Amino acid sequence: MPQVLTTSLEDAIIRSAEETLDRIAAARNAIEAIIFGQQRVVEEALVTLFAGGHGLLVGVPGLAKTKLVETLATVLGLDARRVQFTPDLMPADILGSEVLEENAEGKRIFRFIKGPVFTQLLMADEINRASPRTQSALLQAMQEYHVSVAGERHDLPQPFHVLATQNPLEQEGTYPLPEAQLDRFLMQIDVAYPDRAAERRILIETTGETPTVAKAAMSVDDLMATQRLVRRLPVGDSVVEAILDLVRSARPGEGEGDPKVTKHIAWGPGPRAAQSLMLACRARALVTGRLSPSIEDVKVLALPILKHRMALTFTARAEGLGIDDVIGQLVGLLP
Repeated sequence: MPQVLTTSLEDAIIRSAEETLDRIAAARNAIEAIIFGQQRVVEEALVTLFAGGHGLLVGVPGLAKTKLVETLATVLGLDARRVQFTPDLMPADILGSEVLEENAEGKRIFRFIKGPVFTQLLMADEINRASPRTQSALLQAMQEYHVSVAGERHDLPQPFHVLATQNPLEQEGTYPLPEAQLDRFLMQIDVAYPDRAAERRILIETTGETPTVAKAAMSVDDLMATQRLVRRLPVGDSVVEAILDLVRSARPGEGEGDPKVTKHIAWGPGPRAAQSLMLACRARALVTGRLSPSIEDVKVLALPILKHRMALTFTARAEGLGIDDVIGQLVGLLP
């Protein structure tokens, strides 16, 4: 009898996992019906959300970053809000504030009015345009999933994700994100120009009389169940060792990396990078229809996971090396 129960439980888990894979495939197809020519970006955005993390979308204006976030919210059934970050934006504009009002008995009391951060998917548009004081208002929310206003704790909805955008070209009047806040983003998602075929499709399908509308493919409960499944997926020792090899070899002075590569690195990623890579590899396995990650997932995700968690030396920049080049060298050392 115990063996029969165990077998039934395993079958139920497998059926549940297969149903999750079907829902993920449907969600990806629904998103790619709206966002053309950005398959990698869609994949990395889904990996970020399924891993329970936050994403930093970097790209020039007009590449559908905002449209992507809106589409993700609709397809995944999330409540979403958008905040346009500007130099005069204040922390209270994001978190909310207390107002003094008079109750029915004539007593004056403070009432907390929630800000836009109280949502399931927050789009922080052009996050580097706000002052560091305002940027830091998201630090506690992104890490601890609650905010403190006037000494009172206010829990955020579950799930809670931040997808921030940043223009890599226009830097005048901006405030670069500090390293501590960059480290809160699970992944930096670089949004590039679409290829010719995709841009042709954009021209034809988005300028007609009836534009395509995104349709829901998952619910909030489905998303949270997927996030729980991500944390339960088995990870082989070879994948764990590959993650450790990659992250630890990117730290100068640790003695575990190739000196020819580490001499170009000013500072490297911390343990949160390894945690992010572990979760992202599991999530990518699901997004690509598998129930177990591989070393290939580590190699593919190394760049978006590490590039905002490292800095190059002046010598490396003088030699014309970019962060992508150095991470590529690190990945090349993996088995």
